[in-house]
Amino acid sequence: MMIIPKEIKTILKKIEDKKFEAFVVGGCVRDLLRKEKPKDWDITTNAKPDDLTKIFKKSYLDNKFGTVTVLTGAKEENLKEVEITPYRIDEQYSDKRHPDKVHWAKTIEEDLARRDFTVNAMAADSKMKIIDPFSGQEDLKSKIIKTVGDAEQRFSEDALRMMRAVRFASTLDFEINKETSKAIKNNASWLKAISKERIRDELIKIVMSDKAAEGIDLLRELNLLKHIVPELEEGYKVGQNKHHIYDIYDHSILSLKYAAKKKFNMHVRFAALLHDIGKPKSKRGEGPDSTFYNHEVIGAKMTCKILTRLRFSKKDIEKIAKLVRYHLFYYNVDEVGESSVRRLVRQAGPENMEELLEVRMCDRIGSGCPKAEPYKLRHLKYLIEKTAQDPISVKKLKISGGDVMEMLKLDPGPKVGQILDILLGHVLESPEKNKKSILKEEIKKINDLSDSEIKKLAQKARKEREAIETKRDKMTKKKYWVT
Repeated sequence: MMIIPKEIKTILKKIEDKKFEAFVVGGCVRDLLRKEKPKDWDITTNAKPDDLTKIFKKSYLDNKFGTVTVLTGAKEENLKEVEITPYRIDEQYSDKRHPDKVHWAKTIEEDLARRDFTVNAMAADSKMKIIDPFSGQEDLKSKIIKTVGDAEQRFSEDALRMMRAVRFASTLDFEINKETSKAIKNNASWLKAISKERIRDELIKIVMSDKAAEGIDLLRELNLLKHIVPELEEGYKVGQNKHHIYDIYDHSILSLKYAAKKKFNMHVRFAALLHDIGKPKSKRGEGPDSTFYNHEVIGAKMTCKILTRLRFSKKDIEKIAKLVRYHLFYYNVDEVGESSVRRLVRQAGPENMEELLEVRMCDRIGSGCPKAEPYKLRHLKYLIEKTAQDPISVKKLKISGGDVMEMLKLDPGPKVGQILDILLGHVLESPEKNKKSILKEEIKKINDLSDSEIKKLAQKARKEREAIETKRDKMTKKKYWVT
């Protein structure tokens, strides 16, 4: 059953009480019919902007399309501000982005006729009566993306609609009908007129959908990808070596598919898609023995260029490029030691290690490997955590060897280290004792003991510390199922 939130019903009723028509419209109606919670709410009406600002005191008018934003005071983010736009008809789109001029329409049907796809061209009033002049409900049931009216005209009005068609197909798991697909293929170059920021936003939505891989491949099939990330198409049908069963492009798509399946974050998904972007340029030779030396270095530079072109933030560019740069790290349990792991963590950044390992998992599945996380990858996770753990040492103490020597008038020697070991034992047992004032009192007590007693207590403290370290290591190994 469709439920409209009370905030939206209140807005509709206030408009209707003033003898105007009012409908929820577009994506929110589509989502309600699919029994999904709408992400946004949009309202359309035959009331004019001046009428709306009189009806809603807490509102503002802020653009040339006459949209009035009402402040509802709701707690839910998507209900705090609700946009109301008068029925309108858009005139010619000379720049394939914005209407040259808009004028108010008289009926809801006229307003719906200007919208992009049939599933988005439905409206519902406060009593949930559906207005559906373009059979959007039928297409919703058939899971079809189809333009309202002539497809070429819709795309000439706003070329981004071609990407939106792919986005809806991937996020809703729908198919684009033949006429709409044909119009996209024939006019894909119109996408050049669209700002990179708008293209970026649509691309992110596609990549973050459950059908991300299918979405990217659909962009290629519809001739759109060459106007967004042409570098990806350079790997299409380009064979790899004996370590891969798929060509470069298919491998990248399958890597992204696994990232979407595991619901990895945006950085991992883009890195999975772009991690081998440098392979076509680095390829030497053909067949099973072909090589791709330094493709990860080339790929990182290409990733920076691609994401900069698409106006990604500097922070996102740096992170994704770093994941691409270090995705090829080498690790074998008996060959790579802790120092090498520390170097990898230092180069890639400790904050990126979990995502880097996720990219490697995507890479493996995209290569046709049966397991995303084999023993050696789990062992690497163990070593990363082990090397990241703070060592249990006297450096943790809020007092130094210099402080001990100054207090007890001692010269450098084993006794100073023994006292520090004893103090560390006390702190490990009772962390609240790690205060300079308390430790000074403990030093005085220790100093009253004989040298042999101090030596025995220090040995005992060291053994207890070793036991703690061993237990911690066992727990870390258990966490990753390694021996």
